[in-house]
Order: sequence, then structure tokens, then C-alpha cells
Amino acid sequence: MNQLSIRQAVSADSELILHFITELAIYEKAENEVLATVETIEATIFSQDNHVSALICEEAGEPLGIAIYFYNYSTWLAKPGLYLEDLYVSPEHRGKGAGKLLLKRMAQIALQQGCGRFEWSCLDWNKPSRDFYQSIGAKSQDEWVGYRMSGQTLIDFAEQD
Repeated sequence: MNQLSIRQAVSADSELILHFITELAIYEKAENEVLATVETIEATIFSQDNHVSALICEEAGEPLGIAIYFYNYSTWLAKPGLYLEDLYVSPEHRGKGAGKLLLKRMAQIALQQGCGRFEWSCLDWNKPSRDFYQSIGAKSQDEWVGYRMSGQTLIDFAEQD
């Protein structure tokens, strides 16, 4: 049995990151919403002033999954927080512990960086993931309702008099 390993993604992984992003979007039935390209991933995740990082889980050099994260801030705690944007393990590699290992590494990073929280969102219909998160002790934040502005709505609101 090969041992799983986690490594920090590098710019040369941009195509692999896009592959995982696309697989995740297909799983979430939103493939047509992916606007990312290899070039935009290189320019955002790996730029000099980036605010985003990525981890890759591998087994014997074969990529199994990815975690993409960034830091936010809690005013109540007066501490940074770590926000997991995407966690994804390819279907054929699920059940090997890759997801749990990625989350554990992220929790370690959060503690090393003095974060008061480690948070993420999950689609309400994704019961396998929600069950998994609860099994490791994560608590859903059901009292919160997420909001988003994007695309033309964001532009229109920002330009509103």
C-alpha cells in the first residue's frame, strides 16, 4: 500500500489544478460556469501578491485530489481565519483517506498561522460530503445564509448612483 502525501502546489501544477476544478464543477453540475484557464490560475494562485494557495494530495506521485484555500478575518476573534474554497478528490481515489489528510493539513496550517477558525461551505444536496465533515467533528453553520453578487449584478450594483 502506497502512502499518501501532501505537497504545496507550484505554478507548473496550473493545468492539474484546472483539471480538478473542472472535475469538481462536473460533480456539482456546474461545468459551464468554470471560467478559469491555466493562464488565469497561474496569474492568480501563483502571482507575487496572491492570497490563494493550493495543496495536492498524491499517492506514489499520482495526484488524487486538491485543496484550494485563502485567509479571511474574524472581527470577533480579532484573528485570521482559513477558508477552504475547494476540496476535491477524484471519484476513483475516494475512500483512501485523501480528503481527510488534506483537511488535516489545512487544520495544521490554520493553527500554525494563528487562525481562530477553519471554515468552508458545502452544497446542501451533497450528503456524502456533509456526512464526512460531521464525522470529523465539523459543525454546520445552519443559522447563516450565504449571499453572493457576481457578473452583471456585481457590476450594476458597484456602478449604481
